[in-house]
Amino acid sequence: MKRTTFNDGWQFRRKVNPFAELGGISAPYEDIVLPHDALIHEQRDPGGEGAVAFFPAGAYEYRKSFVAPADLEGKRVVLEFEGVYRDAVVHINGAYAGQRPYGYSGFIVDADRFLRPGEENLIEVESRHGGDSRWYTGAGVYRDVWLHVGTPVHLPVSGVRVSADDIEADGAIVEVDVTVASTSIRRETVDVAVTLRDAGGIAVAAGTVPVTIEANGTSRSRQRLYVSAPQLWSTDSPILYSASVELAVAGATIDDAEVAFGIRKLQVDPVHGLRINGEPVKLRGACVHHDNGILGAATFADAEERRVRLLKEAGFNAIRSAHNPMSVAMLEACDRLGVYVMDETFDMWTSNKMPHDYSLHFAEWWERDVEALVTKDFNHPSVIMYSIGNEIPETGSPAGGLTGRALAEKVRELDGTRFVTNAVNGMLAVMDDMKKLAAERGAEGADRGDGAGINTLMAGPAEFMNQIGMSPLVTENTAESFGVLDIAGMNYLDSRYIMDKGLFPNRVIVGTETFPTNIDRNWALVVENPHVIGDFTWTGFDYLGEVGIGSAHYLAEGETPTLSGPYPWIAAWCGDLDLVGTRRPASYYREIVFGLRTQPYIAVSRPRDDDKTFYAGPWTWSDSIGSWTWTGHEGALLAVEVYSDADEVELALDGQVVGTAPAGAPTRYRAEFAVAYQPGELTATAIRDGRRAETFTLTSAGEPDHLHLIEEPGSHGDLVFVTVALVDAAGRINTNADQGISVHVKGDAVLSAVGSGDPAPAQTFDGPAQRTFDGIAMAVVRRTGTGPVTVTVSGASEVADVTIALGAAEQSEHTSASIQEVVRA
Repeated sequence: MKRTTFNDGWQFRRKVNPFAELGGISAPYEDIVLPHDALIHEQRDPGGEGAVAFFPAGAYEYRKSFVAPADLEGKRVVLEFEGVYRDAVVHINGAYAGQRPYGYSGFIVDADRFLRPGEENLIEVESRHGGDSRWYTGAGVYRDVWLHVGTPVHLPVSGVRVSADDIEADGAIVEVDVTVASTSIRRETVDVAVTLRDAGGIAVAAGTVPVTIEANGTSRSRQRLYVSAPQLWSTDSPILYSASVELAVAGATIDDAEVAFGIRKLQVDPVHGLRINGEPVKLRGACVHHDNGILGAATFADAEERRVRLLKEAGFNAIRSAHNPMSVAMLEACDRLGVYVMDETFDMWTSNKMPHDYSLHFAEWWERDVEALVTKDFNHPSVIMYSIGNEIPETGSPAGGLTGRALAEKVRELDGTRFVTNAVNGMLAVMDDMKKLAAERGAEGADRGDGAGINTLMAGPAEFMNQIGMSPLVTENTAESFGVLDIAGMNYLDSRYIMDKGLFPNRVIVGTETFPTNIDRNWALVVENPHVIGDFTWTGFDYLGEVGIGSAHYLAEGETPTLSGPYPWIAAWCGDLDLVGTRRPASYYREIVFGLRTQPYIAVSRPRDDDKTFYAGPWTWSDSIGSWTWTGHEGALLAVEVYSDADEVELALDGQVVGTAPAGAPTRYRAEFAVAYQPGELTATAIRDGRRAETFTLTSAGEPDHLHLIEEPGSHGDLVFVTVALVDAAGRINTNADQGISVHVKGDAVLSAVGSGDPAPAQTFDGPAQRTFDGIAMAVVRRTGTGPVTVTVSGASEVADVTIALGAAEQSEHTSASIQEVVRA
């Protein structure tokens, strides 16, 4: 079927009660272009829920009016929705056409039954959300919509599946599984021609077979084609092939399709671990939510690719989609850039986590949603395993064993080429027993008067989770749930890695979710144990919702810490990269632990004028940034952290040695110094085998002089990311003099968002006003045409306005400049 974008010409509004509308209460429609997140533009409620970033619940109506071409008469016509959050209901010309409760599944709506070719037609989509998620979901038609048109005999949507299991160095068998569908009233026969091409477009294999389809039926054609000397796909060499399929009758083509695929071999066992193309691989993983930071949940291909690229540049080679199916755009980016994917199904099964979540629909819809996940993923070589759930309470019960087995076997029935895992949290799996234990501990603490009980659990959740995770109760209760899997996914259960090697010698483990502060210890377990194949940190990219779980707390005497942030917090603040993609200190630390960086890194704790005590939760990094610009704090002792894998590190200020300290694995790759602040150059030097080696320097910035803009066009030509840096006369970012900016766009583009990495911004992301955070802000410009665009950014009165001209839209690689380079310019 011929696919065309169906994103233009839509309108939306908050859903209006039809009876109220009859009474004259109405809301106007706004013109929009999809993808569109309705929620990110809503006013937040300071009294709302921090889990969803204080955004309100709501329902929305979308509509599109268009004239259907007359030649659609007799054609097969379907609409493909890649994602509508949530409880989507679709009407065409007033008639019910389809629905999908799950907000993360793609779905197809048969449109030909309802369309009136040659006339005006109306597509209407309703969605609703609220009380259904533990994080920010966004709302509305937030992913792409496509129109597919075909002849009565046609290739249906996702009708071409390509796999390659029999792989040798001199050749590989590639199976092309083609579904041919017919709405004809009689039996039809067509020729199915398949051509495989390499990355350069050269044909490497081809075959043709006749296929007969019954009236109103489907048939499948499986052709096994031999590819000589295949170029294998991996994270280091993401080589893609293409499979072209044509349906022909009497030599005339009636339909065609093309899909990209990769040839790669997957193996896993407890002795060799994970092997890809015969080579051992350790997964340097990042968990990510589906939102795109300041853009909200809207799924733009340019934004998805940018996230993947930045994560890989920061040292990750794998992404876990937490806790829902990954977008098609992100999968395609992972294919092109070379990043392994663990694609996840659900955050809940039958036990609810929120009052109105997907558990209400799971029993009826789970099979269709698993089918949608596998159908979406099948041709993507980046996907190496499916996760059938996240922290499901039922995993500690026989009922959960039954459900997990059904899910796992359904996935294997649909795709036997990949592995199945489940992100099990041992503590949640024995929650009923835990509630009893917590009550007993709370009573004991009250009797002793020592503050034990819930405060103890909050102060040390990592240690407590591991203690529970090692218990015989967890071992026994999770045995069946782990037993249905190819790879045991463990959330915050690193205490089991070694013990399970003895208890379950055939068990292969992946850390599906881990605390970022434990990466050095966890990575050592991964490296030293073949049966432990990787670690996925929470999280790679900062995200909206679950506000402040990674925030730094400063407590007065007697004050109790919380794992949240008050309004106006909007982000979790636990990502290695912040909301706009700027790397935080934890990212450089992780890169060193992974063995990917030999240069030291310096992080300086933000100075404070009070005597409160710093408290770090399990997802909290130190309250530090890579800056030696602290105007107004001259003479104050600042805590300086140096990350290094060397034997020792030396720290010097303007050439004067402050001190030398051990580094590397024995000190958890960290050395700490107290340095009296004065402007200058702070330099860390790695010392290896007694010899001075790599260095890293932070240089103080002068007073803000101007705004420096970095243009980063997306390769799909839709978005341009413009980083705004507040710099001194020498081009160094001043992280200590944040100020308001205003962004204005002229030409064939609109301002989609303007924001920063600030987890608690005072302004919305709609713009044009925003404030820099640590000297940086970002504007995202969305093109509306192919003509030129100018972006003007205004700063404070003493900082000159700056304007850049964006060239005509075209396919382009991302700019080689990065904000990290500007920081040290």
